[in-house]
Amino acid sequence: MRRRTFSRQKTDIELFPFLSILACTIGTLILLIIVLTTQNLTKSEVIAEQQEENLKQNQKQVKIVARDEAKNGANKSKNPVYIECREDGVILYPKKIFVSQAELTSYSSPLQELITLIKINRDKEYLIIAVRPKGVDVFKQVRSLVEEAEIDMGYEPIDEDWELLTGEEAINEAQK
Repeated sequence: MRRRTFSRQKTDIELFPFLSILACTIGTLILLIIVLTTQNLTKSEVIAEQQEENLKQNQKQVKIVARDEAKNGANKSKNPVYIECREDGVILYPKKIFVSQAELTSYSSPLQELITLIKINRDKEYLIIAVRPKGVDVFKQVRSLVEEAEIDMGYEPIDEDWELLTGEEAINEAQK
């Protein structure tokens, strides 16, 4: 009898169609990731620019408002009067009257009149002084005048480029 012989032929499986489909799928996913990432980055940049712009606008306006938060504060029943010290003089609020540095000590200056008026109404009013970085020397002069008159006062340093809103201006701005 004849022996059976098995034919051992190799059957080759071709993986090329599978690899090409896999490569196309990976390429499509990469393209999809790039498009979505680009859209998110663009949105993030727009949002960041808007937030930065809002921050710049908010930083250029400073609001100084006296509040009654402290129940035992010495000035809780008094109304504040605002003064802004600049390099070349002071501005008296709310009328925004400018008094030059040379006029500060003059008896007829609007600052001296204001100090006299507050001294008379000492129980009803006190000073809040906003100090610009270059207005420190003017602040020292104003402070000595206020201390001589024995008037209650507070002061707040503010940046050079900030717009000062005081009292009712700040409240009206906040309501907008």
